[in-house]
Amino acid sequence: MSDDLIGRLEQQERDLVFTRFDNTDAWRLGSLLVAKATGKDLPVAIDIRRGTQQLFHAALPGSVADNDTWIDRKVRVVQRYGASSYLVGRRLAAKGQQLDAGMGVEPALYAAHGGAFPIRIKDVGVVGVVTVSGLPQADDHALVVEAVREFLSL
Repeated sequence: MSDDLIGRLEQQERDLVFTRFDNTDAWRLGSLLVAKATGKDLPVAIDIRRGTQQLFHAALPGSVADNDTWIDRKVRVVQRYGASSYLVGRRLAAKGQQLDAGMGVEPALYAAHGGAFPIRIKDVGVVGVVTVSGLPQADDHALVVEAVREFLSL
């Protein structure tokens, strides 16, 4: 089962590649995520960054300040490993490992839990991260993937 999930996550990252990403794109993608989450009454925080610059942030009803801490931790995983936080976590779990000092990371600063997805531009690489926090990790990840897939098909 874990190999199947890892394969699906890897395929998502191959499929969901942008041709460009600017501030207006961040606003449009963030607004799409807000609409999706609001329509389902989801208590999430949403964050989009290009490099280290935060381009979009929304804290929906029911979200809490701790969601922002989780966002920061998940974003660091994508920035360091160039893959979604969920994929990194599932790969580690498949090996019986976790992010910790033995891997050269401070666990309080990194979270290999679902919800942060790389903004990857074709022929460029990862330039940013879109993140959702507030749901179980698989659901955080699924919401981001659903929105990115829809955004790229517009």
